[in-house]
Amino acid sequence: MALFRAITDRLKKGLTKTRDAFVSSLRSILTGRTLDEALIKEIEKRLIQSDVGVAATRDLIESIRVDYKAGKLTRGEDVLEHLKREIKAMWPERDRTLRLAETAPTVILMTGVNGVGKTTSIAKLCALLRSENKTVLLGACDTFRAGAVRQLEIWGERLGVAVVKGQQGGDPASVAFDACAAAKARGVDVLILDTAGRLHTQAGLMDQLSKIRRVVDKQIPGAPHEVLLVLDATSGQNALRQAEEFGKAAGVTGIFLSKLDGTARGGIVVAVRHTTDIPVKFIGVGETPDDVEPFDPERFVEAMFAE
Repeated sequence: MALFRAITDRLKKGLTKTRDAFVSSLRSILTGRTLDEALIKEIEKRLIQSDVGVAATRDLIESIRVDYKAGKLTRGEDVLEHLKREIKAMWPERDRTLRLAETAPTVILMTGVNGVGKTTSIAKLCALLRSENKTVLLGACDTFRAGAVRQLEIWGERLGVAVVKGQQGGDPASVAFDACAAAKARGVDVLILDTAGRLHTQAGLMDQLSKIRRVVDKQIPGAPHEVLLVLDATSGQNALRQAEEFGKAAGVTGIFLSKLDGTARGGIVVAVRHTTDIPVKFIGVGETPDDVEPFDPERFVEAMFAE
């Protein structure tokens, strides 16, 4: 119970900006008012402003109108509970845990564009795995930027995790090969591979990502077991486009949504769910390695709407 409460409190804290800007603004227009078409249009505006997304907003507003016309919704205050139910219902029951290999090592490939917080998200994932008593090895496959390798090394030093790296400007797939060999030789539980920040429009970098996947599969059949796409929650609709395009090109199996604590538009989680079938598996809700949560839709919605 204490652990559950600690997780809930941390999630609520991480969603403070969203709650203050989105839910509080909804409460301010709903409290004490009778529901009518003008108020429904105001609700629609607030949902879009919170990056819930046009398509998801359309569905939510339609559900409000249906219940309003049926006489089930009459007061503004009732809309908040209605929205909570409808948003929770958007997520089907599914396994959102990490895919672990039957035989170690499990290989996790991290991808995403520059600036989304990919390296920090790797550190958070690493800390989470370490807290579960799993041994971890990091592979620095971003050979384009020396700073990226050094940043990964700094996190490795802080967390007590070794990093396999290559020469700057070298072949990223070669680093992936060496990292896989090291993971097997050292008997680690999980290998996390960092990759160069890339745009889905950069064909060369996407081809390189495919090459890394082929090399990893040859070294460890069935790997990578997870391909996690890091999306920046503060980037709004750009995150949706990245989710769509990476999902097509990179074989993404899950999303790590970073920087949720830094945005007042946490509704992006709803928009991502409505736009793509790729499950959000982790969310970053702070700046320290411990500020990471496995994504649970019900807990997330409750924290977002908490008073």
